Amino acid sequence: MAVSVRIPTILRTYTGGNAEVSGEGATLRDVLAKLDSDYPGIGARILDESGKIRRFVNVYVGEEDVRFVEGLDTPAPEGAQISIIPAVAGG
Repeated sequence: MAVSVRIPTILRTYTGGNAEVSGEGATLRDVLAKLDSDYPGIGARILDESGKIRRFVNVYVGEEDVRFVEGLDTPAPEGAQISIIPAVAGG
């Protein structure tokens, strides 16, 4: 299933500068695995050593923050837009 994945500026070095790339998979986990296969190293910037989404990275499938639905098992339906958003800190 094809989905679009929005890539934040800080991770675009992995995607050749592309702000949006195509992804495939039935779940977010599948999409991120394919993304890391297509763009080696990007997965380690999104997932921690235990395979969970990093604390300061927010991921949305459509309008849903995956932390409040099914996490990495959130379905990624055909045509969905996945957004990877690094948290911004400041004061």
